[in-house]
Amino acid sequence: MNNFTYTRATSLSDAVNQADADENSQFIAGGTNLVDRLKVFLDQPSQLIDISRLQMQGIEDMADGSLRLGALVSNTAVADNSYIRHNYPLLARAILSGASQQIRNMATVGGNLLQRTRCPYYYDTAFPCNKRQPGTGCPAITGINRNHAILGASEDCVAVHPSDMCVALAALDAVVEVASPQGQRQIPFADFHRLPGNTPQQDTNLQPGELITAVILPPLSWAKSGVYLKIRDRASYSFALISVGAAINVRGGKIQGVRLAMGGVAHKPWRATAAEEFLLGKSADIATFTKAAEIALQSAQPLTHNGYKVELAKRAIRRALMVSAQGGGIV
Repeated sequence: MNNFTYTRATSLSDAVNQADADENSQFIAGGTNLVDRLKVFLDQPSQLIDISRLQMQGIEDMADGSLRLGALVSNTAVADNSYIRHNYPLLARAILSGASQQIRNMATVGGNLLQRTRCPYYYDTAFPCNKRQPGTGCPAITGINRNHAILGASEDCVAVHPSDMCVALAALDAVVEVASPQGQRQIPFADFHRLPGNTPQQDTNLQPGELITAVILPPLSWAKSGVYLKIRDRASYSFALISVGAAINVRGGKIQGVRLAMGGVAHKPWRATAAEEFLLGKSADIATFTKAAEIALQSAQPLTHNGYKVELAKRAIRRALMVSAQGGGIV
């Protein structure tokens, strides 16, 4: 890795002012993904700003019924929180399905949102990669692309977002709170990550120097029915081929509310809004869920080696919706 300076931020304002003064600096907390990238020269910051001692480690109720997760809360603390396990089980199960216990102990809420793709072409500097060096090409499009995107991809990038937690946050309509020297702002989760377009090197809509300070979960009483279904090559420590986060509110046999998001299919956590709109007011049965799955995948554009993902995603959606309609639980 390249030479860089290391500083420890003493306050939130100190952290964002340091980052604002040096556009090549990066924040570090748990470092579970950043350190990996440093080792293989994917990231070459001039300065690392350690934010791990800042006061952003609480889980707190807000006046409007929302739940605020500080950016430095560990993934373990979120998954083990009794209120979250009861009221937002989708989130707890998503976190527990990803990585090892040791990594979850170190990984933070804010850092999870900033994970970069695990595309092997991105990590192997012997290959060109538009995410690593814009304009050099995307070898995955014509190469081995079994694990790559089927939705929202572009001619410049077909990588997928790796996070399990972010699929749950997309389904729960979370809000990301960020700070900069200019003040604080909130970003709806659907607008936080980007599709690749012609700028695949930009994963998020964060502005230079902005720091994630919290993630806010809006109140959603029927999120208790939420489920997270993850399909992967092996049961332990593997990234999703397809994942589905779903929560359904059924009253009188009709669907009154629904949230549906997918992972392993796109450059960002994919919210299936068209399928959600179709489901409202419909009967909660397998025929309805089958049609919703078809709608969710109607714009899929599989590559040479990942056509299997289309049918796999449809089946995963049907199963997740059915389990949620029956009250949730382990899928």
